This record gives sequence, C-alpha cells and structure tokens, in this order.
Amino acid sequence: MTVWWLARGMDDVPETSGWLSRAEAARLDGLRFPKRRTELRLSRWTAKQAIARVSGLDVRHERLARLEVRTAPDGAPAPVLDGGPAPVSVSLTDRADWAVCVAGPPGAAIGCDLELVEARSAAFVRDWFTPREQALVAGGDPDLLANLVWSAKESVLKVLRTGLRRATRSVEVDVHTDGDGWARFTVRAAEGTVFPGWWRRYGDFVLTVAADTDHGSPVELESPPRLAAATPSHRWLGTTRSSAPVPRSGRDAGPPRG
Repeated sequence: MTVWWLARGMDDVPETSGWLSRAEAARLDGLRFPKRRTELRLSRWTAKQAIARVSGLDVRHERLARLEVRTAPDGAPAPVLDGGPAPVSVSLTDRADWAVCVAGPPGAAIGCDLELVEARSAAFVRDWFTPREQALVAGGDPDLLANLVWSAKESVLKVLRTGLRRATRSVEVDVHTDGDGWARFTVRAAEGTVFPGWWRRYGDFVLTVAADTDHGSPVELESPPRLAAATPSHRWLGTTRSSAPVPRSGRDAGPPRG
C-alpha cells in the first residue's frame, strides 16, 4: 500500500472560492479570526489537490467543489465526494503558511505533522517529553530533535485519533537519523503498540508521517515537492521569518497545535 503526500503554500491558494463546497464556504464565512480563515482555505486546497490526484479526479474549480473535507466527531478529517465517503483516507497539517496532506487507501490509519526547526525552551522539553526523549534531544541538535520528536508525537496521536486529548508522555519516540532523504522513527504507546513512521527535513521545516502499519516511505505526488523550496511566513500577522519571528511563549506555555 502506498501513502502519498502533497504540500501547498499560501501563494498556491486561489483568491476565488468556487472550489469550496457550500458547507465549506459557510464555515469559512463563520470564522471570526483571519488566522483560522487562512488556515482553513490552505488546508482544504491542499487536501483537495491531493485527493484529486490520488483518485484521478478533475481538478477544475467547479469539480473540486464536489469534494468536501468534513470533520469527524473525534476531530479527524473526513473526505466526502458527492455527499458520500471519498475513496481515500487523509491526514492534514499546516505550519507557517504551508500545508501538507497525506493520502492513503480508505480505512488506512495515517497521521502527519509539519513543524518549524526552531528553538524550544527547556521547560517545553521537560513538560511534554519522556526522560528518554529529553536525553535524545540533549544528545544532538536540540532545535531539530525537539521539533522532530514533537512532530512524531503529533503524527501518532492523529493515527490514534485522539490528538492532544491524550497525554504526550504516553507515547515515546525513537528517532533514526541514518541515511539521506526519508529516515525512520518509531513510537511506542504506553499500551505496548509500536507505530512506524518516517521523517524528512526540508529547509526550515521537518515533516513526519506515521501509520498503524509500515507502508514504506511516503511518495511525493509531484517532484520536486514544493516544500523543498518553502519559506516560512505568517501572513495573518503581516510577518515573515526574515522580518519578525512569531513569539514562542504561547506555544511553549502549552501544547502547540499541528
């Protein structure tokens, strides 16, 4: 079984909304904050592009409106085509004006997360990581490893369909850094279940993908992937990494979203 992935940035999202379903457009209109509106448009555009490519669907805007990414009761994305379940399972993540959609066969338990490689406070690592993970971060590149471990946790919590409702210390990450391109990681849950995963760094970003079974490294739906040349930005604040960093106190004070 193949797991596919696709990345899109804010510049890729059309200004028009004809590609949104009526329900998605209504939800967008009901969002108060610009950040939530821009994130919703970006994640839905990315998801629809990935689903259409995997499923062989027409990518014209009026045809993409047939696709809708709903939210399941547990918070996971639930893709719908013409009112019924779409023939694909997806996981979504966004960070710094970039989004990734991972797509697999119907019923596949998959999860993905995108993070920036940036400084994390000692308190963050202490509060959210197990002692073994803390030692891992302290023994290598702390900026990369702290965000890689966190991202791997987020991906597996999506596989478990709990998100951050589950304690982050109840899953423990073991990272493998050998080789070029995609590298492996594994996550052991408190119950003893081990989840396989893959990670890769793209410039300022680190991307992780996890599943309930090993499907091999994720396959890009386009080559080279756009994430390879991505520049982080935060347009809802009117800032980019080169002009003004986003304050980290809020993310380090509590569990960041993925």
